[in-house]
Amino acid sequence: MLSPIGGRKGQGCENMDDVLKYLDADRDQCQRDLCELLAIPSVAADSKYHPDVRRAASWVAGQFQSLGLKTEQIETIGQPLIYAESPAVAGAPTVLVYGHYDVQPADPLNEWISPPFEPTIRAGNIYARGATDDKGQMLTHVLSARGWLKSRGELPLQIKFLIEGEEEVGSKGLYDFLKQPGASEKLKADIVVISDTSQFGPGQPAITYGLRGIAYFEIRLSGPKQDLHSGTFGGAVTNPLNALNSLLHSLRDADGRVQVPGFYDDVLPLTTREREQFAALPFSDAAFQEQLGVEGLFGETDFTTLERRWARPTYDVHGLWGGYQGEGGKTVLPAKSGAKFSFRLVPNQDPQKIAASLEKFLKERLPPGITMELIYMSGAPGCVVPLDSPYVAAAEKAIEGGFGRRPVFIREGGSIPIVTNFKQQLGIDTLLLGWGLDDDNTHSPNEKFCLADFHRGIRASARLWQELASIKK
Repeated sequence: MLSPIGGRKGQGCENMDDVLKYLDADRDQCQRDLCELLAIPSVAADSKYHPDVRRAASWVAGQFQSLGLKTEQIETIGQPLIYAESPAVAGAPTVLVYGHYDVQPADPLNEWISPPFEPTIRAGNIYARGATDDKGQMLTHVLSARGWLKSRGELPLQIKFLIEGEEEVGSKGLYDFLKQPGASEKLKADIVVISDTSQFGPGQPAITYGLRGIAYFEIRLSGPKQDLHSGTFGGAVTNPLNALNSLLHSLRDADGRVQVPGFYDDVLPLTTREREQFAALPFSDAAFQEQLGVEGLFGETDFTTLERRWARPTYDVHGLWGGYQGEGGKTVLPAKSGAKFSFRLVPNQDPQKIAASLEKFLKERLPPGITMELIYMSGAPGCVVPLDSPYVAAAEKAIEGGFGRRPVFIREGGSIPIVTNFKQQLGIDTLLLGWGLDDDNTHSPNEKFCLADFHRGIRASARLWQELASIKK
């Protein structure tokens, strides 16, 4: 059990002016390093780029080796994991920094203003694939460690780095590694640090202390043995598309509440403190509608838009298929239909429990002549870090020092499965400290990263090592 107490005596924690001075002098080199990494087209999803993915892995390993860190390139079924560690520091916590060096495909190329793998600076932003997701953000922690090591010769606590090359394609190699004997001991730490999220808004840093989970499904319905003429056979047999529509519609009521039995039984409710903090954030429903180009918003009654996005479970259909899709008309009664849909889950909800209840719910509503196959494609529970954690307090101080403004506390509606896995495998929480912005075009053309935030992120990271080191074990 860790408890916050005063910083360790001596230069290690009381004053870090020399570290910050080094980082100021190192700004240009930091940007050159960022450009060098961004120029490597490490697209994990496309096999023609796999040599470049490995080149990015070697580049990251080289950074750690140049700092004198114990470094390993761990081979997996896919792309290698890069692991590095500094020496243990007695009485101080150990931090595990996670990130990834692979990137999304750059398509569609014709929508990029400048080539995706030719880093270009415009209006204070650097444009390139991977700028914010996640090369730029991940690199801030490497460069802050460099600042400590070059100015002091040591870090105030032990840092273990685990940087993977398959995050954008499912992280199979990493998950296989985590199951291996000895992996948990190798990665043993007191807290994980990940920067792969965003600030609340420009100039307003944030700590993301909660994530929603997910349960993702595909449903396949079958009716007659072949497509039928709807005039000849309509009204005599159940149309699988009609059945699909009814089943999907039955999963939610008019107020947006999911109808699967037991769905809300384990939902962790928002505290009064959390609701007050969300309400105090500078958020406008009208501005949000304008940003999205919609004329109205929808969701559970009695909850605000931010509460529904961040801390309430949801149900959404992602794709539908069946019947005739071509030009013109064809009066077909299709033999098959299908859909993909998911539930976003909040902490305490169990994806497996929901999957079992869902299947029973749907089977009870199958119309005559229809058979169903329900495929549970993937799932991960939500997670939340206690706001009274000493690690959260340390991050708050570090970010205020690096950005010149106190961070706000937010949740994220999306899912980061590795965070849940670290909690389950290693028994530790994660600090999600995002330096990016929600308009950075991650996964889209013209991805960018604000260079001022890149440098502020490095300084905040450097301060984080000092603040965390003051937490005694």
